[in-house]
Amino acid sequence: MAEKTYAVSGMSCGHCAASITEEVVEADGVIKADVDVPSGLVTVHGGSLDDAAVRAAIVEAGYEVTDAVRRAVA
Repeated sequence: MAEKTYAVSGMSCGHCAASITEEVVEADGVIKADVDVPSGLVTVHGGSLDDAAVRAAIVEAGYEVTDAVRRAVA
């Protein structure tokens, strides 16, 4: 399973986390998303993760991806 973490700006509450999660899990290859509002990080887990689709989903939710933090494959 692949994992990728994104730094996201503009998150401030649980509603932000829910909005991002709802959009990101619809992206191709994403099985689940973990949103950590205090750190500003969104970690996605899945098979073949489409970086552009995940970034587009975060933008669609109303937030900005400032960086892709790390990528690990298990």
